[in-house]
Amino acid sequence: MKTRNFLLPVATAGILAITLSACGGGGGGTTSGSDAASQGLDGRGPITYVQGKDNSNVVRPLIEKWNAAHPNEKVTFKEQTDQADQQHDDLVQHFQAKDAGYDVASVDVVWTAEFAAKGWLQPLKDKMALDTSALLKPTVEAASYKGTLYAAPESSDGGILYYRKDLVPTPPKTWDEMMSMCSIAKTNNIGCYSGQFKKYEGLTVNASEAINSAGGAVLDANGKPNLLTAEAKAGMANLTKAYANGDIPKEAITFQEEESRQAFQDGKLLFLRNWPYVYNLATTEGSSKVKDVLGMTALPGKDGPGASSLGGHSAAVSVYSKNKATALDFLKFLTTEETQKFFATQGSLAPVIGTLYDDKELVAKLPYLPVLKTSIENAVPRPVTPFYPAVTKAIQENAYSAIKGEKTVDAALSDMQKSIESASAGQ
Repeated sequence: MKTRNFLLPVATAGILAITLSACGGGGGGTTSGSDAASQGLDGRGPITYVQGKDNSNVVRPLIEKWNAAHPNEKVTFKEQTDQADQQHDDLVQHFQAKDAGYDVASVDVVWTAEFAAKGWLQPLKDKMALDTSALLKPTVEAASYKGTLYAAPESSDGGILYYRKDLVPTPPKTWDEMMSMCSIAKTNNIGCYSGQFKKYEGLTVNASEAINSAGGAVLDANGKPNLLTAEAKAGMANLTKAYANGDIPKEAITFQEEESRQAFQDGKLLFLRNWPYVYNLATTEGSSKVKDVLGMTALPGKDGPGASSLGGHSAAVSVYSKNKATALDFLKFLTTEETQKFFATQGSLAPVIGTLYDDKELVAKLPYLPVLKTSIENAVPRPVTPFYPAVTKAIQENAYSAIKGEKTVDAALSDMQKSIESASAGQ
């Protein structure tokens, strides 16, 4: 998985990070993050919106609308690349420089803890408080760190189980039920199930989902690794057993989002875990063999719906911003029902307002929304930690080794635990 997942046509299963920034001025001053958080709270004026490549053309019309209504507080759009790691590093560089020109930044849900822990994000409380009562709870939790809201949920995403309705009339609700249906795949000479199992961020997503859906957790409530549990072992074992016995095809170890989507669309899989963007491509591309038999349901868990890894972005205000009052108003603008509908219909982004998933007009255009709502409501963020880069590396390397059979599940989880402990201690 990259960074922002689109729900309608995109060439690849990516997520484009949106980064927002303010046009006030170049390099930074010497104010520390803690001191800076108390400054600029009443400041108003122009701001700059920095975002990853705007492939869906939602940013420019949105900014035009804002600027027409706020002639003295105009937003300037600075477009970054479409590479999440480059976007992340660009933000880090400007935050470290205490650049007052980066007023607002849209952060991937896995960046929030890192940036908040380093004192770069303005706490959204007191004078900077934001009403989140209408927003889906998991999106608010993903925008928070240690109980404090640091960003405005902007767009969300969740994993979905795609299946062949012609071969599976009633979709599975649990992992064991799904695995029991693999005999249908064998009868039809196709693979049973795949997610994204190449050694990259997508494997962190899939491994975390397996552990969480079995009742385990990568990190406990205090941010400490919690992998030496029966639940975590059961979750990881679900993947290793399925790969060993062929219910997960051998080629799935090379799959990212697009490879797995293509395999499913080519009629080579019975079940596929992927993001909502697959729906449009699988039902409209001429080469798709599943366009008329595509089913969608929540990811299966131990006793019911599983726990998807939460995707999406949240818009945060930099502590170094000079125009925080304007920045806060812009966050509110991003979370209005009108803007969220625009994101969904024009940008194919999952709304953060819960009632929109039951909106008849939206559901008519995006029929997967009710399933996606279930996915997001049961979603768990990828590990919330200031040391995320080291944590995701530990998950990827050890989960990959376990699935391939190079390590036992116990050894992989033990090594994962030790690596995460070491990363946290060394920072």
